[in-house]
Amino acid sequence: MERIALFPGSFDPFTLGHKAIVDQGLRFFDRIVVGVGDNNEKRGMMTDTNRARLIRDIYADEPRVEVCVYGGLTGDYCRKHGILFLLRGMRNTVDYEYERSMMLINQKLYPEITTVLLFTPPEFVAISSSMIRELVSYGGDPTPLMPQNIDIKNYL
Repeated sequence: MERIALFPGSFDPFTLGHKAIVDQGLRFFDRIVVGVGDNNEKRGMMTDTNRARLIRDIYADEPRVEVCVYGGLTGDYCRKHGILFLLRGMRNTVDYEYERSMMLINQKLYPEITTVLLFTPPEFVAISSSMIRELVSYGGDPTPLMPQNIDIKNYL
């Protein structure tokens, strides 16, 4: 049976830290679906279509990584597509507490889905999408915080 994990998030934008989690996850899973959350309540820096396009561009040469845009509950998406693992990354204790709470709720609602938590490598712990958004809003260059060969201006 193929081991498929969903790596859900807003990814506004997808950072070096996100990439590190996907790359680590490929050691454990046959396929990873990066699920770009479509949240109409949130006005992000990038459209969900452009967020998905950015991630597809990063993984253009990796057939084991797919990208989808979805709305609704993550567990419902997993059930609908036969995905039994949620892949999540943690940078710090704040992330841990949030992810632990989500995992416990998901265990109650979707007992067939296992959450796998991976630590973000130390060199990427300080990088967050919100920091990149703020940097871009002030005209800064986020290139050192983004995956290689990604120019954020092409996705805004």
